[in-house]
Amino acid sequence: MINTHKLSRTILPAMALVCATCFSFSSIAHDGNEALAKIVLDRSAKERARDVHRHPVQTLSFFQVEPGMKVAEALPGGGWYSKILAPYLGKEGELHGINYNDDMWALFGFFSEDRIQELVKGTTKFPEQIAKFTDNGIRSSGFTFASAPKSAYATLDRVLFIRALHNLNRFESQAGTMTQAIDTAYKLLKKDGLVGVVQHRAPESASDEWADGSRGYLKQSLVINAFEKAGFELMASSEVNANEKDKPTESDIVWRLPPSYNGVGDDAEKRAAVDAIGESDRMTLLFKKK
Repeated sequence: MINTHKLSRTILPAMALVCATCFSFSSIAHDGNEALAKIVLDRSAKERARDVHRHPVQTLSFFQVEPGMKVAEALPGGGWYSKILAPYLGKEGELHGINYNDDMWALFGFFSEDRIQELVKGTTKFPEQIAKFTDNGIRSSGFTFASAPKSAYATLDRVLFIRALHNLNRFESQAGTMTQAIDTAYKLLKKDGLVGVVQHRAPESASDEWADGSRGYLKQSLVINAFEKAGFELMASSEVNANEKDKPTESDIVWRLPPSYNGVGDDAEKRAAVDAIGESDRMTLLFKKK
């Protein structure tokens, strides 16, 4: 006879842990978006592990991204979202990567000159990166916020800023980086084109100094005001990427949380504490070019 009490104390918690990170096709398909759900599930287990925090199907569906669209992704980095977008947009679509301006890297103060040169060269290598993710022939290019080609103006359907605004705002007072980035998005979009934003969210009660982006967090009100000032209209907001467990104080940085674990080191108690929180609380906003 099976000892159900023992089962509940051993097997069932393990099953719950598995279910928390492994999603079925039906559980992540959103608004009938089976094609996008299939692409998300076709990735490696390592890439899918963060889906529980990043919600890519729900997020891209909220941003109304569809196959065949022309999309720009701000600061694509290692390509976590690019690996989804490139096959999903398909051969009729376009995916462009927008990077920091070449002279912004030095503002961080911790990159070596050699590393800065690598980062600058990486901007134009975005098509090579996309070619590693799909062979569907999607058109792509890489440029900075300052070097967006005029031939691309008023041609894009979507511009996505996914966890991409904090450092832009961090150096806004020095170099106008946030303003320029949003203005560039405006120029690139068609009339009625949309901007999707996912950003680490600071409490509205936090000081402006702490919530300037240098700790990774921005106030939702600041982001909305910045886009509205540039001529965008807020269409909708979503709590799909919210995390009520993330309640940062002004002694915290966003990188204390997974997957960065900054300052945690080998301290098992600290790691357990931040694992219990999970990834950051994030705003998810949709703006339209008026």
